Amino acid sequence: MINHSVDNAIFGLPPLVEPGPPLSSEDLERYSRHALIPQIGLEGQRRLRNAKVLVIGAGGLGSPALLYLAAAGVGTLGIVDDDSVELSNLQRQVIHGVGDIGRSKLDSARDSIAEINPGVEVRLHEVRLDSTNVLEIFEGYDVILDGTDNFATRYLVNDAAALLGKPYVWGSILRFDGQVSVFWDKFGPNLRDLYPDPPAPGSVPSCAEGGVFGMLCASIGAMMVTEAVKLITGVGETLLGRLLVFDALSSRWRELRVAKDPESEPITELVDYESFCGLAETAGKAAANDALIGVEELAARLAKREAGEDRFVLVDVREPVEFEIARIPGSVLVPVGGINDGTLLGRIPQGIPLILHCKAGVRSGQALEALAAAGYEDVLHLEGGIDAWKLGSPVADG
Repeated sequence: MINHSVDNAIFGLPPLVEPGPPLSSEDLERYSRHALIPQIGLEGQRRLRNAKVLVIGAGGLGSPALLYLAAAGVGTLGIVDDDSVELSNLQRQVIHGVGDIGRSKLDSARDSIAEINPGVEVRLHEVRLDSTNVLEIFEGYDVILDGTDNFATRYLVNDAAALLGKPYVWGSILRFDGQVSVFWDKFGPNLRDLYPDPPAPGSVPSCAEGGVFGMLCASIGAMMVTEAVKLITGVGETLLGRLLVFDALSSRWRELRVAKDPESEPITELVDYESFCGLAETAGKAAANDALIGVEELAARLAKREAGEDRFVLVDVREPVEFEIARIPGSVLVPVGGINDGTLLGRIPQGIPLILHCKAGVRSGQALEALAAAGYEDVLHLEGGIDAWKLGSPVADG
């Protein structure tokens, strides 16, 4: 629930972490610029050294966050990620380099942290967070930083943090827009007070689909670390109860107040977040799942089409720039937005078999549903999209 008034009470929060043991002479030199700040001082730096922070995702937001948390002297950093480094990551995920392509993001991030601050303990969690593991993982940390890009995981993180009484710092980016806030159900609003209902499935593109201004990650990631450090040390006023919105195109920040909804139901358990976000299988999605074609079968059918032994249209439903970067030979471009709203249906012939593909299979499934609703028959879509094609086929144009 967004509150536009400016007279909300400021949340006075105690330091989250007790001071650790005295700093070594090397630490005193390393953190001297922090120690010179009266509000931080040696005690604040000892709190940082004693803190345990979990960062979810070593991607666009996790990369700058991890680097600055390590540089600030946070003693223990946990990282949750199950992905590997790709070339397209390097435009914004600054914790990784060219030599890390193909490596686990966890291993790459660990090595970069060690180069910045070898005194930081790094804990790696190579899992995809879900209701079966999230509470156990969160239990070992003081504060959670959430840089994920899907609402199902965001609600999972929110509810798990609320059940455990832990604060978490939330950041979000897309194209030129960024948001950052602090949620702590024990003392103030949580994510459900900002987003009581999830957006409709497919209405919010991921960064892979919509793009992201690379430098925006540093702006939002740095703000997330700022909030974590303030929570740990107890200095300043945190963003609990406030949402910062950044427009990188105009270089303007806006602040919105977020109030706890007195009528909201208390969080007492974890739920099925796929269903809550409308991602559970519907009849249309079930039909899309039944209409899959694999990479090997598509390659065989393309070869037969080339020999005049098969007849179908291969439709790429991604955006034009994605089509320019890489494409499956013999495909034609018809972006999914024009299929969903009907404006580009004239480009797709009826009465001939269709095979659709996108990046990973999500948008092509949506396009298949839209085409079926428009009366198209004999439509398949590529399982795993062009990502699977690149792994399973040696040929890709672009």
